[in-house]
Amino acid sequence: MRVLALDIGDKTIGVAASDLLGITAQGVETIRRTSNKNDLQRLGKLVKSFEATTFIIGLPKNMDGTEGNRCELVRKFAEKICATFPEVNQIFWDERLSTVAAAKSLIEADLSRKKRKKVIDKMAAVYILQGYLDSRRGD
Repeated sequence: MRVLALDIGDKTIGVAASDLLGITAQGVETIRRTSNKNDLQRLGKLVKSFEATTFIIGLPKNMDGTEGNRCELVRKFAEKICATFPEVNQIFWDERLSTVAAAKSLIEADLSRKKRKKVIDKMAAVYILQGYLDSRRGD
């Protein structure tokens, strides 16, 4: 049983998965969004493949902690996810600066701009999930 993290954007969905022990996050893929139906079908395959029991959904709050239009769009898609996969729990996670942190690490790894663009959302999902997993260790 694993946890999947989602970094939901207009054009892509970054996906990361926990290891079986729930200690580390690994990038899985970046889904290129085509339609809600296709996006949800791909998520369904990932839920089945990873035997996922929980989605950690990145919530792109404003720097002052308020929720803007981006959060509203994420929550609307999350409702579709919940209706499609009612057996999978959902936890919203503050993802402020996850994309910035992912970009910084990819730049430090000396990836070209073209390559960074292909994996940035997947890496942001890794940061979201690792933050969640790290917070659980304090429980």
